[in-house]
Amino acid sequence: MNRKKFLQSVGLGTSALFLSPSVLLGQDDKPAAYARDIVQSFVGAGHNDVDKVKSLYAEFPNLIYAAHDWGNGDFESALEAGGHVGHKEMVNFLLEKGARPTLHALTMLGKTELVKPMIEAYPDLLHCLGPHGFTFLHHAQKGGEDAAELLEYFQSKGLKETFVPIKKG
Repeated sequence: MNRKKFLQSVGLGTSALFLSPSVLLGQDDKPAAYARDIVQSFVGAGHNDVDKVKSLYAEFPNLIYAAHDWGNGDFESALEAGGHVGHKEMVNFLLEKGARPTLHALTMLGKTELVKPMIEAYPDLLHCLGPHGFTFLHHAQKGGEDAAELLEYFQSKGLKETFVPIKKG
């Protein structure tokens, strides 16, 4: 064996030592992604079907972290779906199970003590869009009496639109 071939084989052998056993053995411990139709079904049910959400959650508990891609950057989770239609039972169920809260969903629930300080700390968030282009004003309206204080707050900040189309990328 010449020197060049020896150094190449030593280099490859040494590199293999740094690879994890799962890579060397062809094993991958990372679970497969949820099928798109399961995520879409869960998010779709998040708009109005608590029983279906509970059933899918029982079978696939990590769906509470999943978001469906409707296209053009319009991602939506089941929590966000319940938030923009004003489904408080849905949003509270998902939050109790550990879903990631959003300011829009918290607005719909009327969580002034959580939402207002974030907007004050980051004023440009006022124009942050929720799923499908729904604004904070829309979510506050959907929250009814619970979100009346936030509705007034967003109006005092100059929000007038309840919907702004998501820009085409």
